[in-house]
Amino acid sequence: MTTSIPTPAPNAGSYNPAATTAGGMTGELARLEAQAELSFDEELSLLRELGLTASDGPLVEVGAGSGAITRRLRRAMPDLSLVAVDIDPDLLAHAEGAGAELVVADAADLPLETASAGYVLLRYVLQHLPDPAPALAEARRILRPGGRILVTEVDASCWGLAEPAYPELAGIHAKMAATQQAVGGDRTIGRRLTRLLRVTGFTEVALRPFATTNDTRPTDDFAPHLGPGRLQPLLTAGVLSLREFALAADRWNRFRADPNAWVMLLGFTAAGTAPDEPPGGRRTPEGIQ
Repeated sequence: MTTSIPTPAPNAGSYNPAATTAGGMTGELARLEAQAELSFDEELSLLRELGLTASDGPLVEVGAGSGAITRRLRRAMPDLSLVAVDIDPDLLAHAEGAGAELVVADAADLPLETASAGYVLLRYVLQHLPDPAPALAEARRILRPGGRILVTEVDASCWGLAEPAYPELAGIHAKMAATQQAVGGDRTIGRRLTRLLRVTGFTEVALRPFATTNDTRPTDDFAPHLGPGRLQPLLTAGVLSLREFALAADRWNRFRADPNAWVMLLGFTAAGTAPDEPPGGRRTPEGIQ
């Protein structure tokens, strides 16, 4: 059998919305909404703890995708000025009506004025970039002195804890991580967030964890992360065998049917403050002023 790993769009790193989950783009739009709904409350609490206020915007959300988080930020903080940026115009088109200015751009080359933003949010973006340094440097450039960068990520080594656990799925999870790595991704980037921010020149760097469990949410709400839909594109590409896919689907069905099953997803948000002197020259293209 010929193995064909799904490849992302040019410059999008390891993220390909049409090949992330079952159902192509339609399935990915549903997954993004479900993912945001699952953990947004915990994430928002951390963002506020790390300095996010409505009065110090605008907030530039880099890698905003379909606007799943943009819409929730708008509802939670109606006075916060929002700019949603994504490299994929088709994906970003779904953020219309989210209450934000929409900008199609590469995270490493933002058409926004230097020192014009109060916040930059990168949520599950850096894990897809072969080199996160240019994107972080651009975030620093557009932040005004004292502005805050907010980076939310995972680390595969401690991302999910579950009981009962199924050791027989370890090889399947390893193939999923290897597939992302093969196209430039890194699902262990969570452990490097604070160092990446410091190297970029951010000060007052802090890291906070957040946890989402089925103590407070139905187990089925975790399907975007744990269900077999995420594996369907790997089956189609020949990365997983039908037997492996069937095994993963069976274990997920066992887990969701178990009244005593427990799962915790652990994420991290890192924050840093832009220094007084932004690097590079000042840009004045169209965009936020």
